[in-house]
Amino acid sequence: MTARSQKLTPAGLLGDMRLLLILFVSFRLLLMIAHEPILPDDGIERGIGVGGDRLYHWELAELTADGDWPFVDWWSEFPPAFYTLTTLVYTLQGDNVNYGAWSMAIGGIMIAFEVGILWLMRKIGTRLHGPNTGVALAWIYALTIAPVVYLYWNFEPMVAFFLLLGLWFLLEKRHPQAGIAIAAGALVKFTPALLFGALIRFRPPRTAATVIAIALALFAGVYMLLYGINTANDADPDMVTTSLTAQFGKASYQTVWALIDGNYRTGNFGTVEDHFDPEFTNEIQGNDPVIPSIVRLALAAAIGLFVFVRTRRFDDRGLVAFVAITVLIFFLQAQGWSPQWMVQIIPLLLLCFPNRNGVLLIVVLSFLVFGEYPLLFNRTGDTGGVIEGPLQRPFAAIVTLRTLFLVAACVALYGILRQE
Repeated sequence: MTARSQKLTPAGLLGDMRLLLILFVSFRLLLMIAHEPILPDDGIERGIGVGGDRLYHWELAELTADGDWPFVDWWSEFPPAFYTLTTLVYTLQGDNVNYGAWSMAIGGIMIAFEVGILWLMRKIGTRLHGPNTGVALAWIYALTIAPVVYLYWNFEPMVAFFLLLGLWFLLEKRHPQAGIAIAAGALVKFTPALLFGALIRFRPPRTAATVIAIALALFAGVYMLLYGINTANDADPDMVTTSLTAQFGKASYQTVWALIDGNYRTGNFGTVEDHFDPEFTNEIQGNDPVIPSIVRLALAAAIGLFVFVRTRRFDDRGLVAFVAITVLIFFLQAQGWSPQWMVQIIPLLLLCFPNRNGVLLIVVLSFLVFGEYPLLFNRTGDTGGVIEGPLQRPFAAIVTLRTLFLVAACVALYGILRQE
């Protein structure tokens, strides 16, 4: 053995970020190769994407083969970044495009965003808690199952990456870059814009206003470009507008609000064909809300204002805790719950609670989330995806427990913010 190899103690191995990166990427790539996503002639998806939304995303991207483009010929329930990516990958693969190659390409891109999340976990963890804890948090994140599953099922790694990137730039006081990261994230999903709350509370008014102005200007600029493209093509502008409003018109799903409303279903929209009709989003796919959305929003705003006023800790750990509690309050007030939101929640909870309790909280939440979907919903094939009969009680129990655990996390985060 050489002198160099003799110095490679177990602790040294665990501290080697390059080794972690190699294991992290190779595990995800080999898993995708071993369970290659395919779509045979029978139309039944097989491989690692089964159970997720990847096939649905493929069917929408496939519309471009007939000259139908997102935000021009069909509407999206999300901002433009993701479906621009999926249709671009579809188009670049040319005449030989197929579901397997397209899905693996999208999976590879999601792995790249996952690498960014791992890097940010190390950087932010080191800044908050020291180098040893920073490395430990990166390893713990690498071993959690939810991010692995959802990078093949959805595009949540993109959202989590830009959320953490914006947070990192705020911690580094690189405020223009923070505005750019927030805008990029909001063009995938809206949640990175929740960093505005931390900006207003933790930065001087002029700095906060500058960052918010940068983010809003970039976000609005992209939408103005889309409206301009529609005008040039004599297309319906509602195809663009719907990507801003579709999520707010959904019936409640997979939350305590949904239990009150009697909506025992997921929050998926209709068929691919429904995306050609923007009026479809005005039809509530479920029961009307018992508690109006304005009441939920008012309650969340009151709680948020209480936390805002009562915050006493203004160091970096306080800023991260404030972002975490803001995200959780937003998720708790929302009419629906998406299991892939765990990809955003896990890094924030680990950064705020870098201990056994934090890890156990994530483990319990993961069991509840996967117990709900796919475990319970996989048993609803005969009911069209609606929870009925004997499945309703365990479903209600899981939704209630998950909500209570998230509320408990908010209470613990509030405790951090009350520290001097």
